[in-house]
Amino acid sequence: MIPGNSPVVILKEGTKRDSGRRATHNNIAAAKAIAEAVRSTLGPKGMDKMLVDSMGDVVITNDGVTILKEVEVEHPAAKMVVEIAKTQDSECGDGTTTAVILAGELLKNAEELLEKGVHPTAISNGYRKASQESLRLLEKISRPISKNDTSTLKAIAITSMTGKSSEANADFLADLTVRAVKMVSEGSGKQITVDRDNIKIQKKHGVSISDTELVSGIIMDKEPVHTGMPTQVSKAKVALIDAPLEIKKTEIESKIQISDPSQIQAFLDQEEASIKKMVDQINKTKANVLICQKGIDDLAQHYLAKYGIMAIRRAKKSDIEALAKATGGRVVSNLEAISRDDLGFAGLVEVRKVGDDDMTFVTDCKNPKAVSILVRGGSEHVVDEIERNLDDAIGVVSLVVKDGKIVTGGGAVEIELGLKLRKYAPRIGGREQMAFESFAQAVEVVPSTLAENAGLDVIDTLMGLRKAHTQKGRNPHAGLDAYTGKVVNMKSRNVVEPLRVKTQALSSATDVATMILRIDDVIASKQPEGPPPDGGDGMGGMPPGMM
Repeated sequence: MIPGNSPVVILKEGTKRDSGRRATHNNIAAAKAIAEAVRSTLGPKGMDKMLVDSMGDVVITNDGVTILKEVEVEHPAAKMVVEIAKTQDSECGDGTTTAVILAGELLKNAEELLEKGVHPTAISNGYRKASQESLRLLEKISRPISKNDTSTLKAIAITSMTGKSSEANADFLADLTVRAVKMVSEGSGKQITVDRDNIKIQKKHGVSISDTELVSGIIMDKEPVHTGMPTQVSKAKVALIDAPLEIKKTEIESKIQISDPSQIQAFLDQEEASIKKMVDQINKTKANVLICQKGIDDLAQHYLAKYGIMAIRRAKKSDIEALAKATGGRVVSNLEAISRDDLGFAGLVEVRKVGDDDMTFVTDCKNPKAVSILVRGGSEHVVDEIERNLDDAIGVVSLVVKDGKIVTGGGAVEIELGLKLRKYAPRIGGREQMAFESFAQAVEVVPSTLAENAGLDVIDTLMGLRKAHTQKGRNPHAGLDAYTGKVVNMKSRNVVEPLRVKTQALSSATDVATMILRIDDVIASKQPEGPPPDGGDGMGGMPPGMM
């Protein structure tokens, strides 16, 4: 054998490798498949998906990120696309489907350029330049909005709910959303902050969606610990405690030597005195409501009931923190240090029957910085979907309150962006210009998908939109009315979206598309059989069957 002609094996047996054009095409195909999975959910006439997990639990939704979270994706490139949906959701609350289908369209157009012999690096550079120009243009196209412009804020919330289960009650739910966001917003001018976590959503199926209510305080799925306690307290002075009202058990095993029966009684009396002292400390502050994160001893319950204090135990940490913001109270860890200054205030604390369960409502708080929305609906699936819709609406309204910038919806901004990018493209020159123009074409996937889902002719619709944006007396706010199939002024229709939803979707989609394009080798290690030795994580690698 001639030296050097024998094959050199450098990869472990069982390792799969795809390289060159094949690897690129596999990755692009996986990303496109993810985009196709959610494409039909976009717009006012988007359809829902029914997802059934391994346990038989059913989820019915048209929320892009929920669909992608529920579907167990194996392919690593597909997982990258799912990640941008998750990022979009955490950053903006809405626009997840837009980000995913845009990434899919960018990769589809890139595949055509690859077939023409354009190098992936040239495509990536062209896409990045187009993305930067798009962000500049979007900033220019956007218009400012005041935090106090309630009607526009409501319109933004309604736009985010269009085509979803909540659409029939969109006006009512949008009003709740705007009020909730305004309540928890802090700061002024350009320094306004909104923490979405301060808006708690509680679900309880039963009655109708129109019975959903906003509470200027907190709702807890708890009830008083003792039947002798009041179930309604007006002008409540609320003590928030994260220490147990119990005798602490020793951390090490210990024995008590008792030689006389009277010593038993003395021991019990000492325990009782310790618990009574704890309750007396609370009673001294004139608190009439106690919310405890830990346990409350039976004897402590008795004394609290005797003093007329409503007590709730084992409250969630998140509820305790939210109550502190809502009532203005402080969470106390040391009972001996509690004082009147630590108490929060609520106009009313009462136990209400909601469905079959008792729930405690802490309401009428002064200037609450944490509020609750009690979501109602005909079934569990309906309530779950309304919660997701509200979460999206809260996200977009919060963004606009913080950023103060909006753009027109209904595909208007995408058409305007596509036209301006095409006009700018000749300045780029070379092969990057081809990628720049492909980006401009990809951006128009939003109006074309809206038309497709509405059962309209895509080409005719795009031509009509471009004509409205370019002809004499052009209208940069011309978008598609999916219900009538006509091109209308979306600004006058109050179809608006936050600027950041668009900028984040464009940035994320460009990033993932360029990253996938630059991959020319996929090496997947063989998965170890059985658990790895010594409880370690084993060798890294991608899952089998990803190709």
